[in-house]
Amino acid sequence: MKIILSGPGDMPIYERLKNGIKFQIASGELSPGSMLPSIRVAAKELGIGIITVKRAYDDLCEEGYLFSEQGRGVFVSKSDAEELHKKNLREFAQKMEELKEIAAALNIPPEQAEQIFREIWRKKS
Repeated sequence: MKIILSGPGDMPIYERLKNGIKFQIASGELSPGSMLPSIRVAAKELGIGIITVKRAYDDLCEEGYLFSEQGRGVFVSKSDAEELHKKNLREFAQKMEELKEIAAALNIPPEQAEQIFREIWRKKS
């Protein structure tokens, strides 16, 4: 199993790792009950620090995407697809709320912010 990093290069590596794992769960590449590589193996494969992988795994366990069993490893939670989709939508809405506050502080009207989002979406897809 190959873990991927996902997100802009200026995003912290642990966040990119979290995004990559979330994407693999949402796409079905990582199914419920799947075991993830150990922290040491993942760190070595990705060329990043052990603490970075541990932080990402711990955050994802806290958020309910993963669970850890002492002495066995880290596994994908057995949440259903609808529950996962709702969780992803809540997280997306939270990020959009943060962007809305930034746009308001920069005096960017909603129409222009939406246009920028659509342009970025087209570019990335």
